[in-house]
Parts: sequence; structure tokens; C-alpha cells
Amino acid sequence: MNKQLVALSLGMGALILATHQAFSQPANCGARASVLEKLTQKYGEARRGIGLAANNSVIEVFASETTGTWTITVTTPNGTTCLIASGQAYEAAVDDLIPTKGKDT
Repeated sequence: MNKQLVALSLGMGALILATHQAFSQPANCGARASVLEKLTQKYGEARRGIGLAANNSVIEVFASETTGTWTITVTTPNGTTCLIASGQAYEAAVDDLIPTKGKDT
């Protein structure tokens, strides 16, 4: 249960940061094509998830099963893509966020 709460909290935090950073144009932004090329060629990452955020921004999660690296990006409607977060030890997981009654998780 604690792992699920931490994962959910990190995800929500990333979304909040994503919408804030995308509009303040930090130095870790660029044209979508060049950002994706770098994630693919340098880190071997591929898109693992996608969602729509505030102001029609697109949030994406990229990861490499080989190296375990991961990156969260936000792309604004004008095509600018910003790196929001990155890390290591990526694991694909599909878990129920609500525990089953009667089970201590």
C-alpha cells in the first residue's frame, strides 16, 4: 500500500510540476523532435505512457527496459517539449490502487 501511495504522490507531483515548468520555459526544453531523438538514441528510451494535462499539454513517460532509465516530459501545444523528471530503476507495473477488502497490503 505504501508503494502505491508513493507512486501516486510522485505522479501527481510530476503533473503539477509539468504544467508549471512547461510555461516557465526552463533550460531543459527544446523542439519535440530533438528531445525525442536524444531520449531514443542516447538513453534507448521509448514511450511507455501518455496523458493530457492542463492547457492541452501532453505528458509522456519514456523508459528503457534495457538500462532502466526513465524520463517524464511535457509538450505544450506550440510543440515545445520539456524534461520534467528522470531517473533509474524503471519497472513497468499495473497495480490496483484500491486494496481488496480483507487483504492486508
